[in-house]
Amino acid sequence: MNSFINLLLLVLSLPTMLFSVFVGFDLPVDFLHTTGNRLPYGKEIYLGLGLIILIIGLRRSIRRWMGVSMVKQQGKFAWNQAISTERKKRVFVYNGLEALVFVSLVFAHLFLSSKAIFVVIAYGFLAIDAIIFVLMNQNSFRVGLSSKAILVADREVILIYLNGLRKVSVSQQTIYFDYTNDLQLYFPLDCLEESQRSSFFNCLEAQIDRNKVLFQHTK
Repeated sequence: MNSFINLLLLVLSLPTMLFSVFVGFDLPVDFLHTTGNRLPYGKEIYLGLGLIILIIGLRRSIRRWMGVSMVKQQGKFAWNQAISTERKKRVFVYNGLEALVFVSLVFAHLFLSSKAIFVVIAYGFLAIDAIIFVLMNQNSFRVGLSSKAILVADREVILIYLNGLRKVSVSQQTIYFDYTNDLQLYFPLDCLEESQRSSFFNCLEAQIDRNKVLFQHTK
């Protein structure tokens, strides 16, 4: 989910930056017989781009905060542990890089054009949210397992339902969940501290019908 949103934001940032370059340097737009700074509806275009960026960012932000809020309610899970130390370090690094990219985009658009204020606000929100999220929740990133689902909540939220499950397998540091409708879900094994992996799989086996679900390479 998080990777898809980042890719979406990256794809959107390219034409947005290109538009700011044309506006900021007042480059000619030959097919419209005008220049970048004189483009009609320039502020409206910036407003639209800013709103799209903000909506995408808000959707991810709400999902993140809700995921962490849910997994913190340890009493609702049969198994609930903090993510591994290695995973937590990576969350800090990736969120820091994410915030740095958004801050860079803020300054780039400010440098290019004062008309880009709506885009600047959107990227500014994403940067602040990334920083606040990781600082406030650094001790709340967890993996929870209930009788109905597995919830992994750190910089991304992974929800895996147990209904319809037919096989659980581990391959190349990834836990795969195969379902009766040919759906496959997964999450990284390194979300779990190595010392906690056996208890996780034992608890998972206790939540499902072992006659219907195959466990492969989980020991």
